[in-house]
Amino acid sequence: MNLPNKITIFRVIMIPFFVIFMLVPGIPYSNIIAEVIFIVASLSDMVDGRIARKYNLITDFGKFMDPLADKLLTCSAFICFVEKGLLPAWIVIIIISREFIISGFRLIASDNGIVIAASMWGKVKTTFQMIMCVLLILHLDNPVYHVFELIFIYGALILTVVSLIDYLVKNKGVIKSYK
Repeated sequence: MNLPNKITIFRVIMIPFFVIFMLVPGIPYSNIIAEVIFIVASLSDMVDGRIARKYNLITDFGKFMDPLADKLLTCSAFICFVEKGLLPAWIVIIIISREFIISGFRLIASDNGIVIAASMWGKVKTTFQMIMCVLLILHLDNPVYHVFELIFIYGALILTVVSLIDYLVKNKGVIKSYK
């Protein structure tokens, strides 16, 4: 197993620890520890991708597990936010539904030998979601901070819908070619 794939597996292994520090009450500095875990896991995604591309270590395992690891991390965070009352469930349902739809589309495309690259909208959406997560994990008791949280929550929601529409429009031929 190559280094980028090991980094991806490390990211998946970090998820239960992140959830524990997010949800188990009474752990000293739990939000700071959860914040560090989330940031390290998020940054590891960039690191494994750069290493894989730079040293031509791209594998089928990595193509499958890397996006799955990202979805597991962010969806775990979103569900924790619902549990803690930091994010309405309807927003999380929309965000997770988008991920299922895109994953299904990618599976159909893959069956037809088509590789669908991430779009600019998807990358901006992911950036907004990651920043939103970082803000909500720390969740400072400050009115200005809460405004930033709301900006990133609704920005991530809007970008989720926009990136889904963009993705479906650009790839409508995938469904037509599915037999």
